[in-house]
Parts: sequence; C-alpha cells; structure tokens
Amino acid sequence: MIGLSSYAGVMESPMNSAVEQQPVSPLDNTWKQETINNQKPRSVGGFVLVHAGAGYHSESKAKEYKHVCKRACQRAVDQLKAGALAVEAVAAALVELEDSPFTNAGTGSNLNLSGEIECDASIMDGKSLHFGAVGAIGGIRNPVLVANRLLSEAQKGKLSAGRIPPCFLVGRGAHDWAVSHGIPPCPSDKMATKFSLSAYKRNKRKMELAEKMDTGHNQTKKRRQSSENENGSGCLDTVGAVVVDLEGNVAAAVSSGGLAMKHPGRVGQAAHYGCGCWAENACNMNPYSTAVSTSGSPFLASEDRVLGGVIVLRCCTCVDAQPSQSIQGILVEFLWSHTTESMCVGYMSAQDSKAKTHISRLPAGTVPGQSLAIEGGVCRLMAVVE
Repeated sequence: MIGLSSYAGVMESPMNSAVEQQPVSPLDNTWKQETINNQKPRSVGGFVLVHAGAGYHSESKAKEYKHVCKRACQRAVDQLKAGALAVEAVAAALVELEDSPFTNAGTGSNLNLSGEIECDASIMDGKSLHFGAVGAIGGIRNPVLVANRLLSEAQKGKLSAGRIPPCFLVGRGAHDWAVSHGIPPCPSDKMATKFSLSAYKRNKRKMELAEKMDTGHNQTKKRRQSSENENGSGCLDTVGAVVVDLEGNVAAAVSSGGLAMKHPGRVGQAAHYGCGCWAENACNMNPYSTAVSTSGSPFLASEDRVLGGVIVLRCCTCVDAQPSQSIQGILVEFLWSHTTESMCVGYMSAQDSKAKTHISRLPAGTVPGQSLAIEGGVCRLMAVVE
C-alpha cells in the first residue's frame, strides 16, 4: 500500500525527483506577496519532520500523539528561528518527545526485566558527520541530551594527553559522564508512568505463567512467542526527528526505551551507528543532503515479520533566475514509511504558523509486517539574493 499526502506539492512516488517536478508551494505564495510588499531578503529558515513511534496508536489517544508531535515541531522551529543549527534543533524536538508519557522514550519508557528504565539514543550532525550515542543508560530523563553533549564535546578535539573523546557510552559509565557534564540525574521510578508500570506487571505475570506451564523446548518457544506478542505492532517503539536548518545543514536523532522486558544492559538499534539515524550534508559528488531516523527492529533474524518505520528528509539548494533578482532556497523532499499498524508524524517549516500532524495507518485487512505504507511531500524554502 502506498499513500501520498500533499504538502507544498505531491510526489507521485517516493522515487520521483521533486527537482524535476518543481511543485508550486503554498510557502512560495506567502514569500512572493511579502517580497512585493517589503522588497527585503527573506531567510531560508528550516524544516522539521518528527515521529512518535511506529506501532499502534489508538484512536482514543490520537489527540495526545498528535499534540506531542506538534510540540516537538514547534520546539525545533523555535530553535531554527533563533539561529540554531540543525543538530540543536533536532535535539530540542527529541526532548519534547522524550518528555511525553505517551512515547516509549525517556519518561514512560518500557521497563526491563528488573523493573528499571534503561534508554538508548543517538544523534548525528550532517555538517561534521560527528555522531553521539548512549546505550542502556538509566537515571537520565533526556538521553538525547547526553548523546548531543557527547557529539559537541567530540567536536572540540582531543582530550588531555592526546586522548580520544568518547562518542558512544553505555550503562553506568554513560550516566556518570552525563552528571559530570552538568546533566541532572532523574531516578528511574520518577520516569515510570502508570501505563508503563501496569504493562510491566502484566508482562511479568505472563512470563511467570509461561514458565509454570512449560519446561525445556516448549518453555523456550512459549517465551519467544510471548516476547513477540508483547513487542509487536501493538506497542510503540523508537521516536525520532530529522531537520534541515537555514544554512542547509541536516541532522537526525532517535531515542528509545527499548523492548519491554528486555534483559538489563541490552542496547537496541537506536544507539548503533548507521542504524538508528543518519545525517549527511551535500558534497561535491552528491548534491543532496539526507537525514534519516528509524523505528522498529527490521534486522532481527528470528522475527517472522518485519515491523518498523522510518522518516526521511532529502534536500538540495535551488536557484531561480528572474529579471531583477535571484530566488535562492532549499527544496525539501520528505516521507515516512511503516510496516506497523500505524505511525504518528508531524512536520513544520520555519515559515509555517503551526505544525501539521497525521496518523498514518495500514488499510483495513492488511497484515502488519507484510504490508507497507509510504506517504510524504515536498516543501520549498525560499530566500531572495538581490
């Protein structure tokens, strides 16, 4: 199943080039009118796309999921308008997503077998290609802030005595490093919610029942089936965001509480380099900047179904010549795709008054893990060079 939404133009398929289509954008009309009235250059601004997890988003909570995506978009755009680079804007969006009790990231994350919250997060700067990540970190409310601090510290260069600064820390070491760099700790029980605690108790009862009913090979099989059911499309997974800033730099970030009832110390794909997220600015050989943030576990060999989601942003600089001036800006293609039952996304440019949100769902009758939904659009961010 492939569905396409319209935002500043429509892509006929996700492989179509928006450069060839040259869609007409509502943003273009706004810019042109203001240019006529003021005759002043206009900043390119920026664009953000976020998602609140690939999984299942109930209709009863649809308003909350959309609201947190709106807040995340607004936080990122506020940063962009203040002149922040993409990497800072994408971190701001993730903080909002982590703070929501409805997402499996930061506050409200899944509990592990020991009843504790351990989170994974990573962030990548497309300009420098620097990467920062934490895995199985506990006692920190916003893991993405630690990942971002690791990235920024690495950009400063070597430590004393020529030591290489870390870019990926896990467990207690990650927690202690975060606290030593001014990130306040937060007890795990303060990050748990009524929903995450009740889910933990329910999962624990199911595991105990399975252990009593079966032994040996059958017990192992039952455990695996129970895990698949608990961590399938009915649960929300990783949250993420991708951003392009006013200079054309891109950044991506991802954060997750991990699988429910995971073994303590487990590090999920959200923290792994080149797996949870990716961002890379355009270079001489490639005119496109690209940012990607994933959700789900598509590479587990033992899984019968591929359950996951992704958001993608691709952009390039464009120039349109006119008799008296040049219109210069960024052409942004964006899309989201998922094989889970649903995925909630939000997107916004710095020229928009508010974010747009959408809960993408597989059509009725299709099988999660065996069907695919793809939606997206294009956006032109314009400026004048006189």
